[in-house]
Amino acid sequence: MLITGLLPLIFLIVGLITEHLGANPAEMIIHETGQWALRLLMLTLGITPLVQITGWSVLTVRYNLRRLLGLYAFFYASLHLLSYLVFEQNFDWQEIINDMLTRPALDIGWLAFILMIPLTITSYPNLTHQLSRRRWQQLHQLIYLISISAIVHLGWLAQAKVDVREPLIYATILLILLLLRYPPIIKRLAHKNMTSSKK
Repeated sequence: MLITGLLPLIFLIVGLITEHLGANPAEMIIHETGQWALRLLMLTLGITPLVQITGWSVLTVRYNLRRLLGLYAFFYASLHLLSYLVFEQNFDWQEIINDMLTRPALDIGWLAFILMIPLTITSYPNLTHQLSRRRWQQLHQLIYLISISAIVHLGWLAQAKVDVREPLIYATILLILLLLRYPPIIKRLAHKNMTSSKK
């Protein structure tokens, strides 16, 4: 899984070296790193319902897949932000501030990234133990706000290009994942899975 999570970055580096990132490589890098951050957020949210429905607790107990996916989501979100700062703004902070004042999509993107920081910090075992289980769970509820903010960020940017298909797809996936966390639904699906496995 450690190597798998780096594959998108490796493909981007290879594409950059071989000049296969299109006419605007910088824009492609910014877009793809943001896309992978959002995809990994969706996968992170999908682990809990998957374990509850299938009973594959090994995903969280042995491999701690949710934590790993969350860390990779933050990694690609960091690359996304760094790519924007380097390629679009060349670390010109005055231009960055002006951009934020005129493009609300960037503000919501910054919000999503900032909210990911405490989740990432408290994902490490030594720091996790310093919080009570209840406080840790409350803090990690931020992933819902982060996911919504990231989709709105993408949607706002896509709206300028008159192509909102991608954010609509992510919004649909998020809605499904949220519905799967509704107790009556998850219990029914888990029961069906247990019944079919016994047969």
